[in-house]
Amino acid sequence: MKRLFIYIVLSTLTVTAAFAQKDADAKVILNKLSKQYRSYDAVKTDFTLTIDNQQANVKETQTGTLISRSKTNKYKVTLYAAGKKAVTQDIISDGKNQWTFLKDANEVQLSAADNGEEGFNPAKIFTMYEKGYKYIYTGQQKIAGKIYQVVDLTPEDSKKSFFKVRLMIDKVKNQLYSTQIFDKNGSKYTYTLRSFTPNYKVAETAFVFDKKAYPGVEVVDLR
Repeated sequence: MKRLFIYIVLSTLTVTAAFAQKDADAKVILNKLSKQYRSYDAVKTDFTLTIDNQQANVKETQTGTLISRSKTNKYKVTLYAAGKKAVTQDIISDGKNQWTFLKDANEVQLSAADNGEEGFNPAKIFTMYEKGYKYIYTGQQKIAGKIYQVVDLTPEDSKKSFFKVRLMIDKVKNQLYSTQIFDKNGSKYTYTLRSFTPNYKVAETAFVFDKKAYPGVEVVDLR
């Protein structure tokens, strides 16, 4: 399950990746979001990930933090134990390498960073709106007094494991509020931003795995 969580988080952060030119209103919204995000040097967001499958009687929630610098494809994702601030996983990339730390095994897996269009790249969460999806603006929703613009993405590749991605964007702040993935197996994965800090001050060392900070960790090189 721990490995499943890391896969879902990275998938959720990147399947918002792209759109085909189908709906003018949606295009304006997505381009505006992308333009604003690109103006930031780095961002930090705290998020909640919810996995829901009513047929399988599954509902799980996990929290995490993402720090990303999209211009250089650098990021750090930290996942926490349910209801706690104890770290269960770290995913760190300097744009060339990716380190995945699994606390239960006290192991870090080193692999080459995947910067391709189909790769899992949290650094590009708000900017990869270019290819592979049809899109449509479905209207506005009001939640707790705030107005959100809703855009649905449909993958052009029918072999994808999911059939729809729903984005909710804060109309006033022009910020992504949530991403919901509708899987073909009946599961729904919802990534909700609880906070967003633009132009976050972060040192370059944050995007490199520091073995000294993980006593006794075993490094497994998968490159």
